[in-house]
Amino acid sequence: MNRPLALAGCSLCLAIAVGLFGEQGYLSLKARLADHLIAHAFQAHLRDGGAHRPWSWADTHPIGKLEVPRLGVERILLAGASGASLAFGVGHLDGTAAPNTAGNCCIAGHRDTVFGFLGEVRVGDLLWVETHEGRVAYRVARREVRSMWDANVLRATEQRRLTLITCWPLDEWRPGPERLVVVAEAEEETTEGEPLGGPTRRFR
Repeated sequence: MNRPLALAGCSLCLAIAVGLFGEQGYLSLKARLADHLIAHAFQAHLRDGGAHRPWSWADTHPIGKLEVPRLGVERILLAGASGASLAFGVGHLDGTAAPNTAGNCCIAGHRDTVFGFLGEVRVGDLLWVETHEGRVAYRVARREVRSMWDANVLRATEQRRLTLITCWPLDEWRPGPERLVVVAEAEEETTEGEPLGGPTRRFR
């Protein structure tokens, strides 16, 4: 099925949802459809490393995937951390290191949706980030509550670092000046295409 036809079919499904389930059903179906299209675009990115927009008018595209094995969590990483990107997932902050490259890769997400699980992440947890180039393992080094104005959170590093950021406290609905920051340092990587938990090689 070609992409225009697929999008037309999706639009029809959305129209049917409005009639059958009302606004709540429409929003739920829209979110599921977005997740499906983003996952499809990520698989295309893994194949060729290109920037594949999940739909023609999207202003973002998948660049990686975050996995937290202990919690059974997977989140696709989107380019940019604009409001549009964060509405559909977790976003990579422009100006910080790209996923799995040397430097501090900063990722942001909403506390009431995609990054709510950060409250359950522990020091010592293993995280994995997958990109077109392969997988890299990170070990959680610390959890901190910092001011939203604290620029040290985004500070560049020489080593591979993953910094996950969401609003704090997690059970508050109003915007606030504090952020929960989870910092993980790169530990090991697998060769491209190996399953998680497979053979690894050290790089430091």
